[in-house]
Parts: sequence; structure tokens; C-alpha cells
Amino acid sequence: MASSPAANTRRSRSGGSRRPGHLVPGLIALGVVLLVVPQVFGDFFAYELGLYLLYGIVAQGIALTWGRAGFLSLGQALFFGLGAYLAAFALKDPDGYVVRALLLLVAVLAPAVLAYVVGVLVFSRRHESGAYFSLITLALVMFGYQLSNQWSAVTGGFNGLGGVPVLFGLDRYAQHYYLIVAVCLVSTAFISWLARTPLGTLWAAVAQNENRLQFFGFATHKLKALAFAISGLLCGVAGALFASHQGIVTPQETSVILSAELVIWTAVGGRSSPYGALLGAVGIGLLSTGLREHFVYWQAMVAIVFIVVVLRFPQGVGGALSGLVLRTWRILAPTAAARREAFPSQGDGTPAPPVSFRRGAADVALAMSGVHVQQGSVRILDGLDLTVARQGLHCLIGPNGAGKTSTFNVMTGRLPLALGTVHFNGRNVSGLSAAAMARLGLGRKFQIPSVFPELSVRDNLCIALWANRAHGLAFLGNSVRDWRSPVLGAMCQAFPFFEEMANAPAGSLSQGQRQMLEFAMTALTEPLLFLLDEPCAGLSVDETHHLSRVMVDTVRRLEACALVVEHDMSAVEALADYVYVLHHGRLLAEGTYAEIREDDRVRAVYAGGGK
Repeated sequence: MASSPAANTRRSRSGGSRRPGHLVPGLIALGVVLLVVPQVFGDFFAYELGLYLLYGIVAQGIALTWGRAGFLSLGQALFFGLGAYLAAFALKDPDGYVVRALLLLVAVLAPAVLAYVVGVLVFSRRHESGAYFSLITLALVMFGYQLSNQWSAVTGGFNGLGGVPVLFGLDRYAQHYYLIVAVCLVSTAFISWLARTPLGTLWAAVAQNENRLQFFGFATHKLKALAFAISGLLCGVAGALFASHQGIVTPQETSVILSAELVIWTAVGGRSSPYGALLGAVGIGLLSTGLREHFVYWQAMVAIVFIVVVLRFPQGVGGALSGLVLRTWRILAPTAAARREAFPSQGDGTPAPPVSFRRGAADVALAMSGVHVQQGSVRILDGLDLTVARQGLHCLIGPNGAGKTSTFNVMTGRLPLALGTVHFNGRNVSGLSAAAMARLGLGRKFQIPSVFPELSVRDNLCIALWANRAHGLAFLGNSVRDWRSPVLGAMCQAFPFFEEMANAPAGSLSQGQRQMLEFAMTALTEPLLFLLDEPCAGLSVDETHHLSRVMVDTVRRLEACALVVEHDMSAVEALADYVYVLHHGRLLAEGTYAEIREDDRVRAVYAGGGK
């Protein structure tokens, strides 16, 4: 594939990588630095550093959820403290090694299970990942702190649970430090590897445009709950090691203060990578220790450092260092830095499996009957009856405010019905979510192009190709990145810039290119019904003609049907086999373009024109 200057000026920041070997140099460097600490600085310093490495493991979980998947938990200390308390119970248990090992396993897994349950319960009811989720986790950690303080018969109350023996009979200084280093390296490798898998790409897509991902049929609440569970697992591991390392667990390990500090450390170090999160926890931890010994107002000084770093380096110290290394690499080795991954041609790669939905026997793709939608005192749709045939390209027109986009929102579960029913592919789908509708074979393109702006063009297309095809463990292997399909080949041929700008962020494309990219993404899901909302908006006359031809060819090749909202009457005339006219939320007229054009009712309410 020929290189393009445009592709190399900006590169996507959040996609995956197919070269796991890039993990090795960083891990080796980190391991060497950490392993020589006891020999250079002594055992006591190693003991202190071990504590901050444990906090760093927790911070890596925050980096996964906040920096990768786009949602912030303010309650990670709850899961850390839970793991620590359960591990303390296990290590103090006198019933032998088997029981102790099982209890330690519970100590590690229980925070992960709790995090997953919380994630599913919260995200399945409110998918956006904003302050709502953060406040819930804050409330949970406050509850956990009160419980650990008041339940003194179990937790030891304010004084904590002391006398915890060390794991494996190790020395709490040098020997235990090496155990922590080993676990830290494993967690760093694990999170780095996850970020490079297709699953990591999906998490980045959730953070950038969760709505778009749902319209591809992905259960985003489960994706976020999985990320939260993994962060809970890291908390459990770190908490278990903390109990062994410190020999005591107190309510402070479940406190709001520790939760806030963990977030601050992650922000300072950099939430975009596990290395940055680790750097923040260790750096701020050691800085606090040094300042505490010499200054009364050391906390104010740490706060100043935090403010300066966040204002100067929004991506944290680790993000700034990573950017510096990348820029240096591009200067020293421009050819290697510009290396790009090609799309699999029709002769290469692995054929993508068929989509999971099946065409029904009915001749009607979609039927709306007596649909009423009202928000407050505003009646949006007023008894709408609309039937879309199984094949062909149909246009939905009408003056502004007629209810065209609202009709699409009802079809895709974004607007609740007050009355009426919606049937799709022979089944009643009234009230189903957008993701559920996509899994049944409905594809939607939005009026304003909806893509994943920081992901590469290639990753945008890959995500669409995975929709309704890849499941479960397939997202942990990079083989799905090699999938090819006839539709992908046709789209790359129709829009050559897909290959020329394969590694460019989708957000760097022009308006017209983003329109074409989103249509191609919708086509790659091979839907039974396309819903295309003003697909030619913002395009030049030549681009409009080109995209119109591609749309017609694609719909016919897939033996699908399309419903297109369009204001350009020349485009409607060129595209439509059948036309529906909406007015005041009702179907005013339907028929061929010639019939609609001669309808006096349409002439009275709707005026069309060309570009």
C-alpha cells in the first residue's frame, strides 16, 4: 500500500498494536531498575518502595478504566481494602495451607466480582460514564469505610486487624519486595497487552463514542463492567500483598482519602498507560515521604506539584515522556516510525464470518403502526403509519420539524413509544435498545458523521467489521484484525483514502471523508435495513454523486433496503425507488418520486431544491 504524507502527519493515539514484542523493552527496563533497588539503596528503602508499588498496581487499574475506557471510579480503596481484609483473614487462618490458599484466592477474586456486579448494575441502567458513576463509587467507599470502622468484631475497628503473618514466610523487607516487583511486572505486562488487543480498541471506542458503538450492536455496559472488574482484580491482588507486607490492615485502606490519592497519583503519572500510573504512585509516594520528614506543610507542597503537573501536562508526566520518546523515534528512525499496517486484500487475510442475524420470510422490512411519541406537551409523532419494503432504496422527506430524525430514533430505540408498535424483520421490536436493534440487522448512519475520532481509520473500519461477527475470546487475539470481506474490498476501492490514510485518526478527516467513512462502517455490518440520515450533507456536488452511486450499489449488492432522509431533491430523484413525506409527525403522502412531485398536498407544505 502506497504511503501518503497525510497519513503520517498525525497518527491515532488509542488504537491497538499488532506487535506485542514492543512490550518487552519497557518491561526489561522497568524490571532492571526495580531489581537493583535493594542493592543500591538498602532493604528499608526497598520496603518503602514496595508499598508504593502496590499503590501503583491499583493506579494501573484506574488507568485502565479512566484512561482507556473513559470512566472514573472514586472508590478504588473499597476494593483494595476488601482484598486486604480478606487476605488478612486468610493469612491468620490456622486451618492449614489448603484452606489458606482458597481464602487467598477469594481475597483476590472477590473485589473483581464485586466490581463487575456494580458495573453491570450501574451501566445497564445509565450507559453514560460521567459523574453519575463516580458519585456512586464514592458513596460505596464511604459505606465501606464506615463498615470497617464500626464492625470491630470482624475488622478490629479503628485499630485494625493486626498480627498478619507474611506470605510464604518471607522476610518483609528484601524478599517480600522481590515478590511485589514480580507481581508489578506481571500487572504492567497484562494491562499493556490488553490495551493492544481488539478488546483494548473497543474500550477506547467506548470512551470516544459510546453511542456509535451501541449502534453497532456492542453491549457497552458489559465492556465497561469488564474493565471495572479487571481494575477490581488488581485491587484485590495489591490488597492481599499489602496485608502481608504491612502486617496490619486498618480502615484507612478503605478510606475516601486513599481513593482520592490514588486518582491524583494516576493523573500526575499519566492515565494513558500502566507505566505512567506506576510512575505517579511511586513518584508522589516517595516525594511525600521525603517532604514529610523536613516540612510541616508538606501536603500543601504536594498539592502544588499536582496542580502544576496537571496544568502543564494534561496527560501526566508519563504521557509527556511518551510523547517525547515518540517524537525522538520519528526523527531518528522516520521509516520505521511511519510503518503502517495494510488492509487485508481480497487474496490475503482471513474471510470474516457471516453476520449473526438472519433475514425473515416477510416481504416487509419494517412497519410502524399508530406510533405516538410525545415529550412534555410537544407531540413529535402523531399516529405515524409507515411500511418499508424489504428491498430497494426509499427516501423520507419533509420540512424541518416534520419528525424525520425522530422516526429514526423510534426505530432504533432512542425514543420511547407512547402508543403504537414497531415491527422489524417479522418481529415486534417496540422498546428494544439501539444495540439490540443493531444485533437484529438494523444499521444507522447519523446526520452528523459519528466515528471514533482518535482511533485510526483502519480501527474504525475494523470495529464495524467485528460487529455481529466477533464474540468473547475473539477480542483477545489479533486474528480478527486480519478479517476481510467483499464489502470491505468494495469500500476501499470506492474510497481510496481509506488505504492512503489508514493510520490517520478519523478525527483528522474532512467532513466529506467522515461522511464516507461512517457510511462504509455502516455497510460493513451488512444490515438488512440501512437508516441513512442526510448522508450527503456537507459534500460537494461531485462527492454527492459519488457517494450516491456507492450507496445504491452497496444496498443492491447486499440485497438489503435503505431508508434515507434527504433534503436535496436531485439526490432524492436519483436515489429513491419510493418516497415517504412526513408533516407534523404524520405520513402525508407516499409513492414514486414522480407521484410525490405532482401531489398538491406535498407542494403546499414542502419545497425542495438542488445543491
